[in-house]
Amino acid sequence: MAEARAERSLLSRVMIGVLSLLAVGGCVVTLAAFAYGRNAAQQAYDRLLVGAARDIAESIDIIDASPVADIPVSAFGLLALAVEDRISYAVRDAEGVLLTGYSEARPPAHGAQPGREPLYFDAPMQGEAARYVTILRRFSERDYSGRVSITVGQTLRARNAMALEITRGALLVTGLGGLALILGAFLVIRSAMRPLERLADQLLARDPYDLTPMAEDGPAEVAVTVRALNRFMARLDRQVGSMKHLISDTAHQLRTPVAAIRAQAELALEDDTDQLPQRLERLLRRTRSLGNLLDQMLSRALVIHRTDNAPPETVDLRDIALLVIEQRDHEVLAPGAEVELVIGETPVQVLGDEVSLCEAVKNMLGNALRHGKSPVRLGVSATGAMAEIWVEDAGEGPPADLLARIGGRFERSAASRGNSAGLGLSIVRAVAEAFGGQLNMGRGEAGFRVTLALPEQGTSMSTGDTA
Repeated sequence: MAEARAERSLLSRVMIGVLSLLAVGGCVVTLAAFAYGRNAAQQAYDRLLVGAARDIAESIDIIDASPVADIPVSAFGLLALAVEDRISYAVRDAEGVLLTGYSEARPPAHGAQPGREPLYFDAPMQGEAARYVTILRRFSERDYSGRVSITVGQTLRARNAMALEITRGALLVTGLGGLALILGAFLVIRSAMRPLERLADQLLARDPYDLTPMAEDGPAEVAVTVRALNRFMARLDRQVGSMKHLISDTAHQLRTPVAAIRAQAELALEDDTDQLPQRLERLLRRTRSLGNLLDQMLSRALVIHRTDNAPPETVDLRDIALLVIEQRDHEVLAPGAEVELVIGETPVQVLGDEVSLCEAVKNMLGNALRHGKSPVRLGVSATGAMAEIWVEDAGEGPPADLLARIGGRFERSAASRGNSAGLGLSIVRAVAEAFGGQLNMGRGEAGFRVTLALPEQGTSMSTGDTA
């Protein structure tokens, strides 16, 4: 049930939003329809009241210096169509004396003022709400001069019924339109959700090990999601590839050293001659070689993991060189070897990961100490748009044919002792590629130089001073 709600949650939320907007719009339309219906009914019946009042006004004559009203039957013909309503009227002279009609049909206390004719007002009629209108007829004759007011009123039942009928008709049309809008909105939203449903179906139908990029088609919002999924799958593919390489390389690289150590140990156990110390020494060398190999393999796995997971930050390559020297690993690896630090006073900054860069430089320095000639120099410099951290020894370097292969996974050097320089440099190459740089190898100023070159951040220059 929870999964079903989750699958419908986006559609439900959008539909709830649409229905809320339609409900608010329906309320506004209802109020507007009621106001329009009431106004239309009032205008229609007000015209009938004015018409009746004017018919009565036309029937007034001056007889013996007094106004006399002969109320025509036609004056109330149209008003009488509202059979449930009551009608009231009053005719008053200039002094307000009632000439004919009903005394309750009286305009407000301020009366009809010039310029405000006809005057509409609401007042009760026999305890029921009613609408009245007052008009004036002016006389200027020898026997009578003044004005006569005519007031006609009617209760509100018919006009209220008319207002409700208009409102009901408007709401019926609005309701039908709203239902059509809801149906249309549902169909449009369902159609808009189909790319997401297709995306979910494609993901469910995929093989768990299929991490190839998906087609970035469909609407822009879906394409953004697919691009994010592709980036995620690319990172996951790199992680899975790294794990596969680590497992396969471990199986490939450790099989021979472990077998050799086992054989050396068995021979040492069976040997009771004077050759035992030599066998134990060979066993120790094998063990150290295996330890170095394991260190490099774990270092490579760490570097690959951090390049995919650790966010890059601005790093000064001079700090990396100082950190590697201060850790003094080279004194344990090659006691007595001369290591020189060559850095300048100007920062040489790159965008990278400090741990990965340290591992790369350690491997560069370790390879130089194992396979190169003393003295060894570790330096930082900047050339154009690239920042470089390099290790240089006094040797000639490997042959040209081997130089082209060094840096691949577990490419062994031609050096004696069988140590894997290629593994260490493959770590350096992985770090360079992770941060948009490159690994360069060749002759330097005083020997063979291995350089890790990365794009420089900001403007920096290296003076090449010796520390």
